[in-house]
Amino acid sequence: MRSKRKTCHGGPSQQEQDSPAVANEVFVIDEEVSHLTRLKSEPSEKTRACLHAGKSHISTFKLLSSRESNRSGFGRFSSADCSYALRKHLPVRGPWCVDSMDCAAYISQFSLDGSLLIGAFRGGRIRIYNADKKWKIHKDITCKSLRWTVSDIALSPDQQYLAYSSLSPTVHIVNVQNAPKQSHANITDVHEGLNFSAADDESSFGIFSIKFSKDGRELVVGNSNESICIYDLGANKVTERIHAHVADVNAVTFADESGGVLYSGSDDSLCKVWDRRCHNRAKPVGVLAGHLDGVTFIDSHGDGHYFISNCKDQTIKLWDIRKLSSATKDCTPKAYEWDYRWMTYPSEARFLKHPYDQSLATFRGHSVLRTLIRCYFSPMHSTGQRYIYTGSSDQCVYIYDVATGNVVETLKWHGSIVRDCSWHPHLPTLVSSSWDGYLVRWEATEEEDDDPTTLNKGKQKMCAEGYTFTL
Repeated sequence: MRSKRKTCHGGPSQQEQDSPAVANEVFVIDEEVSHLTRLKSEPSEKTRACLHAGKSHISTFKLLSSRESNRSGFGRFSSADCSYALRKHLPVRGPWCVDSMDCAAYISQFSLDGSLLIGAFRGGRIRIYNADKKWKIHKDITCKSLRWTVSDIALSPDQQYLAYSSLSPTVHIVNVQNAPKQSHANITDVHEGLNFSAADDESSFGIFSIKFSKDGRELVVGNSNESICIYDLGANKVTERIHAHVADVNAVTFADESGGVLYSGSDDSLCKVWDRRCHNRAKPVGVLAGHLDGVTFIDSHGDGHYFISNCKDQTIKLWDIRKLSSATKDCTPKAYEWDYRWMTYPSEARFLKHPYDQSLATFRGHSVLRTLIRCYFSPMHSTGQRYIYTGSSDQCVYIYDVATGNVVETLKWHGSIVRDCSWHPHLPTLVSSSWDGYLVRWEATEEEDDDPTTLNKGKQKMCAEGYTFTL
């Protein structure tokens, strides 16, 4: 196999320029990834030739004129043309309030079709909003038997059932399409409990990550018992239990719609790939090393090849599972001691590099402290997955350009940590959830000045539970 070249672009974000160690650091990305990203998010060579544009910028007006006159011969926009036009209109205006509570907001997630938004709060509340009906509450759920907070949620593919977890071995499932708007666990509604513990478990454990399979028949979880568990909903039992890592499994997700391959990320700093089609399912088909600390979240590109991971080493890394190794040497350089729950990241560690880093690219600029902050690829429909976006403990949402590594936008308004954020799959709308108790939405265009949901400077609040942010 021929070796792949790497392409260099851009430079560090403004936040990183404060450090002399990175002043001259250049963003490097695998050439194939850069090429594929541009193919999906920029006009084709044929379109550029029709417009005599060369490599220069093409205005939306020119694209529309070309389509109307059918200069390309297609009679319509290609998906890449659509992404190119739409990605100029990023959701950076606002924000506007979706909801506000007196406890930290941990999760904000759109459904696959974008019709529903799910918000989860530390006080044991989950609210589902109808995005098509001015964010009216579709379901107001009071959770059962929570430990600390709602750690994760997953909506079934048919959008009929919601699964929620906390720092316990039990996942609860609730019907979100039945009539009552209020769903109080086992008072006004049944929240069925799925027990993920084994008979020989010596102690209880918490669940950090849950996902439905694409057919809705299985739930996969990652937990503090260093394990991945798969629950068959039809058989009503755990059918697979894999001792996956040597520390908490903070993130687990399916590679693509087939459901045959899983990705996991752990506090042991490793990402692993699991192929359920193999005879020995308890052994990963490969390991990806490069992070220097605990992995907090994983998002799949959806093509069965690429995924990204967020990490307590203050980076996001892009991976290709075709570059994985069968084993990893114990060589993670960690010449420092710190606890991300209450300490700042050691300055001397910020730009250490793993000697056997297998990642394709590294994105720096955001901050991962206090909680398992999440990152995602931007939607295929509207951006061609051109961007990576993430919450941050410095109260912002960061949007990175995959091809250049640059921070293209920083959304600033919240008064505390932004743990989660979600980009609408079709519209230029992004929702962020923060420990200040707010769920807010960001749009591509300004809305009416008299909109009562408009949030101005000065309306921010610190963490609703008394946490004061310092960095």
